[in-house]
Amino acid sequence: MGNPMATRLVEAGHKLTICDPVAENRASLVARGAQVATTAGDLAQRCGVIFVTIPNDAVLAQLFDDAEDQGGLVGQIAAGTVLVEMSTVSPQASERVARILARRGVAYLRCPISGSTALARAGKLTALASGDRAAWDAASALLDVLAVRKFYLGAGEEARYMKLVLNTLVGATSSILGEALVLGERGGLTPGQMMEVITESAVGSPLIAYKREMIAQMDFAPAFSVAQMIKDFTLITEAGRDKQVPMFVANMILQQYTAASNAGYSEQDFFALFDWMRVAGGLSDDA
Repeated sequence: MGNPMATRLVEAGHKLTICDPVAENRASLVARGAQVATTAGDLAQRCGVIFVTIPNDAVLAQLFDDAEDQGGLVGQIAAGTVLVEMSTVSPQASERVARILARRGVAYLRCPISGSTALARAGKLTALASGDRAAWDAASALLDVLAVRKFYLGAGEEARYMKLVLNTLVGATSSILGEALVLGERGGLTPGQMMEVITESAVGSPLIAYKREMIAQMDFAPAFSVAQMIKDFTLITEAGRDKQVPMFVANMILQQYTAASNAGYSEQDFFALFDWMRVAGGLSDDA
């Protein structure tokens, strides 16, 4: 997600400095005029507004560990810098980052995003923001380049919880749709027939419409993988435990994704849960 968002910013004429471990990502952005920082600390010295996209809590903790590395991001970031963290991470990890940055006088905006890589390239993401209001005001015009919808939700970790709410519904859609489609296929319908009717019905949604051809063609090339959904549902269920919220269905769905991953679907799109259910139900491609 970081690469298409960065591409939009540099193509909009903003002076962009990047720090990315993936060589092809760096090359594509440098070709468009971006500068490269060799380390996160170097980037922190050069930028007044910093956007962060990382894969998980562990990388977030490593990036913001202020105990030892005075040459790292936290050691070099200046008071008054605006830091916009856009990843899907736990509220607990985000709270720790907030405490670290507060000691440095940095304005911290939690801003997880909702949408696909295609929507990121088109600038049609949804930005869910909370945290320092001054950071929201400072970053708002830049977020307009990336997102067609923006929501400021509060002064703390509200955006992190909102992202988990959305991801719960997204991941659950694949689960219940898969079960329904297996039932219909057992009754003689094809996935294509069912998706045609579903997308024109009251239960149709933009997400289901987006996945219509994938399911009709049984082609689960990943836009968002089963492995990534396991990571998100782990965050969801852990947040539920932290807040003492019974999450019976979310925990069951996490087990479904885990079983599908163990059956070889890890790097397929998370809507491949339907194919895993078909196989588990004894259906074959010529059923």
